[in-house]
Amino acid sequence: MAHSALVLVEIGALILGIGLLSRLASRLEISPIPLILLGGLAFGEGGFFPFTQGEEFIEIGAEIGVILLLLMLGLEYTARELVSSLNGSKAAGLIDMALNAVPGALLALLLGWGPVAAVAMAGITWVSSSGVVAKVLQDLGRLTNRETPVVLSILVIEDLAMAFYLPVLTALLVGTGLLAGTVSVVVALASVALILYVALRHSRIVSRLVWSKEADVLLLSVFGLTLLVAGLAEGANVSAAVGAFLVGIAISGPAAKHAQRVLTPLRDLFAAVFFLFVGLSTDPGELLSMLVPAILLAIVTMGTKLLTGYIAARRAGIGEAGRWRAGFALMSRGEFSIVIAALAVAAGVDRSLAALATAYVLITMVAGPLLARIPDSGRFIQTTRRIEAKRRAGSATAG
Repeated sequence: MAHSALVLVEIGALILGIGLLSRLASRLEISPIPLILLGGLAFGEGGFFPFTQGEEFIEIGAEIGVILLLLMLGLEYTARELVSSLNGSKAAGLIDMALNAVPGALLALLLGWGPVAAVAMAGITWVSSSGVVAKVLQDLGRLTNRETPVVLSILVIEDLAMAFYLPVLTALLVGTGLLAGTVSVVVALASVALILYVALRHSRIVSRLVWSKEADVLLLSVFGLTLLVAGLAEGANVSAAVGAFLVGIAISGPAAKHAQRVLTPLRDLFAAVFFLFVGLSTDPGELLSMLVPAILLAIVTMGTKLLTGYIAARRAGIGEAGRWRAGFALMSRGEFSIVIAALAVAAGVDRSLAALATAYVLITMVAGPLLARIPDSGRFIQTTRRIEAKRRAGSATAG
């Protein structure tokens, strides 16, 4: 069979498999993310039926999936809402960094990997997966919940922090001087500032640029602009996800409303490809040696993320149930953690770090969406209502 035919057959089989797994997840009333990840493991490196064709399509499709997930989140909010949310979440961002970066750094030092590996592990455990969190919020119907802007503000702060972190980490890994590292950070921050300025000050112009009553024209315009900005952001050492999110923020009014409608099927397709790619690119055999420390690290840092979301939502005046929903939604790590691990190992850090990071990410990716459903259970809702009622009664008595 010709190479092109094999590529089409394998890609078609994988996408059909994603569809079947998503149908199964729907019947089980769970998120499809864990099943897609496990399916990717079965067909990826070291799996039962290794995927050998179309790797480039899947890899690029995975990048597009994250970009579309963040674009769609951005379309839900205006620039004013973003600024207000970020201004109110500065303290939450610092708490997030302290609670979640420290455990990873400490584990690297305990394993004897050295200070540079500790900096890398700090990033791996610090940053939540924007793609997974966005998908969880979508699957659970929480995009319009009161706590969702708090969750998004933490994700954006983390992604913006990566504009500092990644250039610094790269400089440490390759041993470049202070000047080169400083230049990288300045370029990254200037790029973020430029995109944010356009989103805040010229959203009407951006909306007019992409707006069309024709669905196909609107789709091509928004999708093309998003990929362009995401690519430029990535080239400036800024997360492509940040660029995509800010494009969504910059589009408002009828353009945003109709863009959501025409882009939804495209987002669902490529988001599934992203989760499949994570599983496909993982060799199950390499995970076993670091499985125990990965499980322990996952337990600790999923707990710290739960605390982070709870504290951030409480500071924003969200009720008891919303605080727990925010915390549970943030547990999954993903794309940034994998990228950081790859950079570290490529620069000569102990290869065990990659195995640990991969096992850790997979555990949080599988467990996170499942645990995120806990606040929706009847018993949990009753418990949070009782806590809220006691708090109000206490406040009334004190008053």
